Amino acid sequence: MIIMIHPVTEIYGGNRLTDKDTISIDHFIPWSYVTHDELWNLNPTTRSINNAKSNNLPTWDIYFKSLCKIEYFAYEMVWKYDSVHDAFEKCANNNLNESEVRRQLYQPNLEKMEFCNTLCNIMLPVYQAAEKMGFRDWKMIN
Repeated sequence: MIIMIHPVTEIYGGNRLTDKDTISIDHFIPWSYVTHDELWNLNPTTRSINNAKSNNLPTWDIYFKSLCKIEYFAYEMVWKYDSVHDAFEKCANNNLNESEVRRQLYQPNLEKMEFCNTLCNIMLPVYQAAEKMGFRDWKMIN
């Protein structure tokens, strides 16, 4: 829905996402580790990049800042457009299972720094646990 309103660039290769048929939803921290589809862990990319990333962890220092940027952009769109807000609410019912995360991360009027710090506090411990379980580091090879 968002790409129909405003262009979106995926975080790994910098590809502009324009065609919903070529978009794949990536689990930043692999689904095989988290076994959930929580919104805070999902980001759009291309099918080919998602396949290349597979069950690996994107290098935190390279990709988290870009993930935060795209997540905050989506957050802003939720509060700017009623249609996006309605779609978010429908998704949130199934993809935001922790009420504390929803309260902290998806409340209105968050500044980007606060949003990104909160997202980091949610994701980094999970990311580090996945590393300790042997999930391999990954970065896009151009």
